[in-house]
Amino acid sequence: MNPYAISVKPFGEEAVLIEWPNRVEEAILKDILEFNKYLQEKLPGSGRWEQVPAYNSLTLINNKEGIDFEDMKKKLLGWYTEKKAVDPAPRYLWTLPVCYTPEYGEDLKEVADLLDYSVEELIAEHTAHNYTVYGIGFLPGFMYLGGIPKALETPRRSTPRLKVPSGSVGLAGKQTGIYPQESPGGWNIIGNCPIPIFDVTKNPPSFVSVGDKIRFYSITQGEYDLRKIEGEVGIYKPEKELLDD
Repeated sequence: MNPYAISVKPFGEEAVLIEWPNRVEEAILKDILEFNKYLQEKLPGSGRWEQVPAYNSLTLINNKEGIDFEDMKKKLLGWYTEKKAVDPAPRYLWTLPVCYTPEYGEDLKEVADLLDYSVEELIAEHTAHNYTVYGIGFLPGFMYLGGIPKALETPRRSTPRLKVPSGSVGLAGKQTGIYPQESPGGWNIIGNCPIPIFDVTKNPPSFVSVGDKIRFYSITQGEYDLRKIEGEVGIYKPEKELLDD
């Protein structure tokens, strides 16, 4: 028996939105990812469907034609009820370097003061945890990382910046994340990751998937410069470890 009551809603003429309970829980995300994989066997037409899992939802987009919503809703609810155990897609723990210096962490000292930490204590706390990738969006490759401890929860900036540099590592609310490219943004910037997170020339363009985990480690300026060069020439290989489900 499936543990959650799901709802199916129209999302325009060519997409449907499947929603789980509005809670941030790894068990819910796991159920979404399992159903997402099960649907890969059920949805007709190779390459016709795009599937987008996130915190408590799964969006199905038909790239070829419109959707008969009532028929699709009936099928989806039936498939969810009959869903059998599937071999989960492999999930990885990625360990990524971050340079936490005032040059890259514009808000580092301010956030440390706000949370009653020294800068060194804030860095130690941020690098002490594994964060779950609950969604990828806003920008191509932007990872919404949940699972931060309450001691790191930080309100968004009252005034967003017009330009946040590529690679910036930020905190906002109950999340942390990396800006994969320069963009406006309202997160508190505490460091910078020198390796490219999204590369349109690669397949897939992002090496991280929803359901993976991220852990950060602190590097010096010299290490940052080296990793930056390695990333730019394409020889840097992020450290990864297969997770046990």
